Amino acid sequence: MNERYSEIDEVIAFIHENIYDPLPLSRLAAYAAYSPYHFTRIFKEKTGLPPLYYVSSLRLQKAKDLLLRTNLSVRDIGLTVGQQSLGTFTTRFTERVGVTPSDFRNKAQQADEHLRSLQEINDWQEPQLITSPYSTVEGTIHAVRPFQGIILIGLFAKPIPEGLPIHGTLLSSVGQFCFTGVKPGTYYLMATTLSWGMNAMDILIPQATLRTRTKEPIVVGPAASVHYREVMLHEPRPDDPPILVSLPVLMNTFLTKVLQTSR
Repeated sequence: MNERYSEIDEVIAFIHENIYDPLPLSRLAAYAAYSPYHFTRIFKEKTGLPPLYYVSSLRLQKAKDLLLRTNLSVRDIGLTVGQQSLGTFTTRFTERVGVTPSDFRNKAQQADEHLRSLQEINDWQEPQLITSPYSTVEGTIHAVRPFQGIILIGLFAKPIPEGLPIHGTLLSSVGQFCFTGVKPGTYYLMATTLSWGMNAMDILIPQATLRTRTKEPIVVGPAASVHYREVMLHEPRPDDPPILVSLPVLMNTFLTKVLQTSR
């Protein structure tokens, strides 16, 4: 674990404990005994995200939990996590999770079905572009411990797994990965695991799964090659942001591609 700026871990614990309370930047900086400017700088260096963006991300994860564990209305859940408007809450949730709050609430059965379908796949070769004027991002993914399941890996626009990845796929094991046709831009590599036999709640709100993310961006130029990546799946860390993207959506996208290829 990265021990640098360990005081930020204490702030993150404070955020978790007070997530339903107002958490302006001034309050968080004062808790760490830093100026807002200095606090923002080291918080972003530690987590990859600005403090208030991290807070909003954690609140959306709390909203996901409330959607699955309570019978509260979508509007009441939005109010609970600090959104004054149902429309604003629905829009932000949909943009960052990949489905509407109501659809997310109804994904439990689909999550189980998708995982069982993936376990039955024999050929994991996703079709790749044969020729492309754009770049390739490739590397090898490792894990700190063995697991039986799949790896969901993607290139995202921000250093947090939210929304739909710009490029994404599933892997049947650790080893090589490759994204082709990657247009010039700035990307962040994110991955997590799903083990066979996981329940729907753990799939929809993955908190204990192995994961990895790049805090530094992968910059793809118009002609330059992208250097080979070696990444490690690790146990969750205090400074990891929540995995907001709906994993059943990613599983369904992959399953659709496999079905189209097999025809």
